[in-house]
Amino acid sequence: MLSKVISGGQTGADRAGLDAALESGFPIGGSCPVGRMAEDGPINDTYTLTEIGGGYRQRTKQNVIDSDGTAIFYESYLHGGTEATVLFL
Repeated sequence: MLSKVISGGQTGADRAGLDAALESGFPIGGSCPVGRMAEDGPINDTYTLTEIGGGYRQRTKQNVIDSDGTAIFYESYLHGGTEATVLFL
């Protein structure tokens, strides 16, 4: 059973998962880079994420560590943060 949606708050599926959880009253969490940075700028404080050092890869690694499962959505091949996530599994 799900108890929390964990995400780094990046644009796309990461943020959509957080938004869906919040709209449903479901708990959220996760780690994001210091400064709450994402591809589209600072991550809104609405998302209760913990800032950690080490940049995007460390954020991804920590979220994999803190999760019991990971959902990955892709079209043709893995790259960038999605590829890094698979390497940390």
